Amino acid sequence: MITIVDIQLRLREAINTSQLSKTEIANKLGVNPSTISRYLHANKFPSLDTFANLCKILDVSSDEILGLK
Repeated sequence: MITIVDIQLRLREAINTSQLSKTEIANKLGVNPSTISRYLHANKFPSLDTFANLCKILDVSSDEILGLK
């Protein structure tokens, strides 16, 4: 079963290995940096288009983040 906690963990790992700051990621997505923190620590998931763009920015597949790969 896929849980939000597992997704957050994989997303955190992808951000940490991306060499981009949360602020840089937020700027590229056009969101507030606190929104990125909510994706990582609260039960908030980005919209589908934001999630797709986030994966593109982090150069990671959505399957990896969702734990399908």
